[in-house]
Amino acid sequence: MSGLNSIEKRAAISLALVFGLRMLGLFMIMPVFAIFGQDLEGYSPLWVGIAIGAYGLTQACLQIPFGMLSDRYGRKLIILIGLVIFCIGSLVAAYSDSVLGVTIGRAIQGMGAIASTILALAADVTRDDQRPKVMAVIGMCIGLSFAVSLIVGPLLVESIGLSGLFKLTSGLSLLGMLVVLFIVPNAVTKAPKGDTRAAPELIKDMLKDGQLLRLDVGIFVLHLVLTSVFVVLPLMLLELDFVSHDHWQLYFPTLMLSFFLMVPLIIIGAKRESMKQMYRLSLLMLAGALVLIYLLQHSFIGLFVAVVLFFTAFNYLEASLPSLIAKFAPSGQKGTAMGIYSSSQFFGAFWGGILGGVCYEYFGLIGVFASSTILVLGWWVYSAGMVNPRVLKTYTLDANAADQESAQSMVDKLLELSGVEEAVVIVDDKAAYLKVDAKRFNLANARDILHA
Repeated sequence: MSGLNSIEKRAAISLALVFGLRMLGLFMIMPVFAIFGQDLEGYSPLWVGIAIGAYGLTQACLQIPFGMLSDRYGRKLIILIGLVIFCIGSLVAAYSDSVLGVTIGRAIQGMGAIASTILALAADVTRDDQRPKVMAVIGMCIGLSFAVSLIVGPLLVESIGLSGLFKLTSGLSLLGMLVVLFIVPNAVTKAPKGDTRAAPELIKDMLKDGQLLRLDVGIFVLHLVLTSVFVVLPLMLLELDFVSHDHWQLYFPTLMLSFFLMVPLIIIGAKRESMKQMYRLSLLMLAGALVLIYLLQHSFIGLFVAVVLFFTAFNYLEASLPSLIAKFAPSGQKGTAMGIYSSSQFFGAFWGGILGGVCYEYFGLIGVFASSTILVLGWWVYSAGMVNPRVLKTYTLDANAADQESAQSMVDKLLELSGVEEAVVIVDDKAAYLKVDAKRFNLANARDILHA
């Protein structure tokens, strides 16, 4: 948080809280639904998977439209509307006595697709050089909410039931609204849209970029596997005579250990510029963990070790993929790249629920873990064409470009500067997007050109 001014600190904490409260509500259902959903009318393993993943479909479809609406009608208004929709979906699920009703409620929850809008607001109220810190705080809060949900969900559900969890989720969304209304700072400027949201006209071209597409496929498979595993993992713990409120004894220590174990992977990948090698190693670790979870399911110690391995690989990939997207995205197109990436992530959650439910219903546990392992190994093969990203720094700067001709002149002069690898000046945004070798780049020289 060092270097942030008071508004940026307030934005980082409040927006991370809003994001975290919402994701906590979405995640809490994952470790308990397969067990406590058995009392619902129409229960089956297939419907468990659909209900768990339903939010992903609507999230994926509406992320980009919500971001565009926030450009037109204001970030805070769209965030509040999204939280209201999320609250309605939570209440629909809470008062449903059938698995279909819960699935509809989960789908409505996902319709409050405000992730991209929250990130855009964070960009609006932060300086370019401090923006990565704010985004990192929000990212850490998302990871923390996932960890907390795996512990709190099983502990609470025994006393308040599945319906109570959904009511609690609706309460969390109301708390999020209060944070937005009274704590989140108002944006007085808008960050350039190339950095914050997807441009629909660029999506087709972006999907042709082989490096970015590998990462989009990767996050799709990663969340597909996560959701698929959580269709059955709670049931596996029951087979080991662990009642739901004791499931934290697996989730909490394995998550904590995995956070520590992934750090060396990140450090080695960054210091030796071998992100591709660490990335592919973590995929093999993930595939091996899936095999071990199935093989060691009858031993708590064995399952514990396998789940640590699973979460270590998962957390490393979850942390690395957004960073790689930012590195590979063309200058001025990070918003579009991240929009496709986020949609891929939520589509993965949806299809993971379906795959897990179908495989468990018709093939049992071996079907769930075999299909997930095959997908991860396919991802590993596909990742062979990935390259190590160059270590470049990204800048978004104000640009006094009056027309296209002056913008092109600025680009030509910027590209002549030492260390500048990519330069784009957008007249409508009044912004310049640069990718530079920080060791050779002089920021003052670039600003002189842009403000001439």
